[in-house]
Amino acid sequence: MTPAALDIAATESLLAFWRDAGVDGCYEDAPVDRTHVELPPARKAVLKATAAVVAAPDSAECAHQARALAAEAMTLDALVAVAATFDGCGLKRQGARRAVVGSGPDDASLLVIGNAPGEAEDTSGEVFAGRAGRMFDRMLIESGLAERTWKMNSVFWRPPGDRAPAPEEQAACLPFLERALEILKPRAVLLLGAAPAKAVLGATGNVMGLRGTWQDWRLAEGAVSAPALVTLNPAFLLKQPQAKALAWVDMLTLAARLDAPD
Repeated sequence: MTPAALDIAATESLLAFWRDAGVDGCYEDAPVDRTHVELPPARKAVLKATAAVVAAPDSAECAHQARALAAEAMTLDALVAVAATFDGCGLKRQGARRAVVGSGPDDASLLVIGNAPGEAEDTSGEVFAGRAGRMFDRMLIESGLAERTWKMNSVFWRPPGDRAPAPEEQAACLPFLERALEILKPRAVLLLGAAPAKAVLGATGNVMGLRGTWQDWRLAEGAVSAPALVTLNPAFLLKQPQAKALAWVDMLTLAARLDAPD
C-alpha cells in the first residue's frame, strides 16, 4: 500500500471516529479559539471592581507615616492639606473621589467627630454634606453650637458602598484626629456614634450603652486632653426618628458644659 493510500485510510478512520463521537462538523469558515472562555457579565464586573485592590499597607509603618505628616501641621488648614496627601489609609485607593478631612472656625471650642464621608461628601468635598449631616447642622444651630464647631470624621475617604470603616482604616487616620485635638485644644469633643467612640477612645459596647456618657480623651504623648461625649449617629436618627429626643438631650448637655464658666 502506498503512503498516499495510508494517509487516506487514516483520515477516513479518524473521520469515522469523530462521527461516532457525535461530531457533525470538522471546520468552519474562520478559525475559532476553543480555549477562550467568555466570562459572564457579573464575573466581569467583579474583576473590574477588584482590579485596583492592592494588599493592605503595613499598619505600623502607616501609623509612623501619619504621625510624621500630622506633626508637620501647625494649623488646622495645614492639617487638612497634609492629611489629603496621606497614602496609608486603604480607602484612598478604593474609589473615593477626594479626601474630606475637616472644616470649621480655627478657634472652635467643640470638636465633632463623625463616622465616614458618604456620597454627598465625596462629591462636594464638604464635611457632613448629606441629608444626615444637614440635620445635624440644624441641631448645632438650635443648640447654639454651630459657630464654635470644628467637624471631622474618623476616616477621610468614603468607604465603598458606604460600609462602616474598618478598625485599621480608622487607626490609619487617628494621628490626624489627635493632631486636631492638639492644635484646637477644644473644651469638649462630641463623638457621633459607636464607630468614632471606638476609634478615638477605644470604647466597647453598643451605642445605646455609650451615649450620654462623658469620657476623657487623653493623648498618649503630652498633656493634651478633652472631655468627650458620645451621642447617636445622625444617620441612625434618620432611620429611628424616635431616638432624636435622646440626641437632643445630649446636645443640650453639651451646650450647658461649654457655656459653663471655667
